[in-house]
Amino acid sequence: MSFFPSLQKEGSQLKDIQEPFSDIYKMWGKFSEALMRGPGPLTVAERELIAAYTSGTNTCSYCFHDHTMAAEHFGIDAGVLEALMDDVDAAPVEEKMKPLLRYVGKLTATPSKLTQADADAVFAAGWSESEFHIAILVSARFNCINRLVQGHGIVHNPAIGDSWKTEQGLAYNILELDQ
Repeated sequence: MSFFPSLQKEGSQLKDIQEPFSDIYKMWGKFSEALMRGPGPLTVAERELIAAYTSGTNTCSYCFHDHTMAAEHFGIDAGVLEALMDDVDAAPVEEKMKPLLRYVGKLTATPSKLTQADADAVFAAGWSESEFHIAILVSARFNCINRLVQGHGIVHNPAIGDSWKTEQGLAYNILELDQ
């Protein structure tokens, strides 16, 4: 149940936080849609994997559930996110992805401890500066939204669980309120 009296109804969601501030969130929605669904150097599946991993690192149940579902929709195998949360090195993802996920995990949990060696490991795995930048941007976006959701006390509600696929949609269009 949310910390905010106006969000105390069962099943409060991100859209309930956004609606009173639609002018702000219209811009956020355009940014989010471009970042997560627009053309870019990372696939949509990779971006969703990073989003879910960042959210899992933050223990944001609401975003972790939704973006795990989205990652699976776009081709990430079921169970991969749970395995990543247990141990990146043992998780069934491409070896190339592991340094990138370790980097965004450290960026999320202890950003002041990032070093050149952390970045060098990402480049050594074969990621370009452009791909690396977008991975950092996806992680930063989800660190922000995780704080927004958690700060309001919104948690994943299994009763509404998969309704995200139809209500918010996989295109992020719910964030563009009052188009």
